[in-house]
Amino acid sequence: MNTELHDKAFNLLTKLIAAPSFSKEEEEVSFIIEDFFDKQGVHTYRRGNNIWAKNKFFDQNKPTILLNSHHDTVKPNSGYTRDPFKPEVIDGKLYGLGSNDAGGPLVSLIATFIYFYPKENLKYNVIMAATAEEEISGTGGVESIWSSLVPIDFAIVGEPTLTDIATAEKGLMVLDCTAKGKPGHAAREEGINAIYQALPDIDWFRTYKYPRVSETLGEMKMSVTIINSGSQHNVVPAECKFTVDVRVTDAYTLEEAFEIIKSNVKCEVVPRSLRMRSSGIALDHPLVQSAKKNGHKLYGSPTTSDQALIPVASIKMGPGDSARSHSANEFIYVDEIKKGIDCYIALLENLIYQ
Repeated sequence: MNTELHDKAFNLLTKLIAAPSFSKEEEEVSFIIEDFFDKQGVHTYRRGNNIWAKNKFFDQNKPTILLNSHHDTVKPNSGYTRDPFKPEVIDGKLYGLGSNDAGGPLVSLIATFIYFYPKENLKYNVIMAATAEEEISGTGGVESIWSSLVPIDFAIVGEPTLTDIATAEKGLMVLDCTAKGKPGHAAREEGINAIYQALPDIDWFRTYKYPRVSETLGEMKMSVTIINSGSQHNVVPAECKFTVDVRVTDAYTLEEAFEIIKSNVKCEVVPRSLRMRSSGIALDHPLVQSAKKNGHKLYGSPTTSDQALIPVASIKMGPGDSARSHSANEFIYVDEIKKGIDCYIALLENLIYQ
């Protein structure tokens, strides 16, 4: 159906894989993407390592759809047995770091943008943004260019979802907690053990159930993920630090969740940020209706993406499988990229023409 677009997307992805693109080090891939657009006759805009473009017949009087995905990657883990920067197709799988997360969705969205770019009489404008720092929830990514984009009405965020559609996504709040004690000699009845002081709070995080449950995202989840305390075996620790990963649904704002936590624990609690909010889209939105028409599975996502930083209605969708993200010998099926392009185009065609 779109063979030329499929080939362009595949070739672009191989170039992206071959260029290391760790968070905050995405300059090389940003120039590769910029060069790709230039060869398609598309003018681009840049801020930092973020690249974006508008459709040819952009009309400021029309509503605008944002297509967005990220071009940064995590660093390859120790389990890799292949060269992470060598794009190679074996048994229909394209191997390489970032091939699945989120190279496949990114090039599929870029190909979709190229498809719509020259078309006239569209009901919506289309903007494509390839952005940085998603893997670290950095401030130099999509958030940093938002004010430079025209008003966006709704967005499609490209992430590997097997082309299922996340109509809602949990937000993220990371808490640094400190329980205080008093130092003393472990051999005598001295001091106040900060680890023991922390245990009731840790257990509260493990067992507490928030009363309100989201219709799309279910229950909130809190997980203690890091604990640090003590300096030597014979000293009662005066301080115990631990980190809590809090996945917040649309049933609570981050501020509400934080106030509930503070009122139930004795330790000092400091949120790293209140930026990564839960997000989603109304089920009667035209984009969701288009998805239903095309038979896409709808779900609520427990993981967090740049969708949390986009303050308008949005869905998360793309080729590839989230289960492969950050895994050793990461890959995406070549046919998944083709399907991703075709699905994005079909999704938009249902609502983009007059």
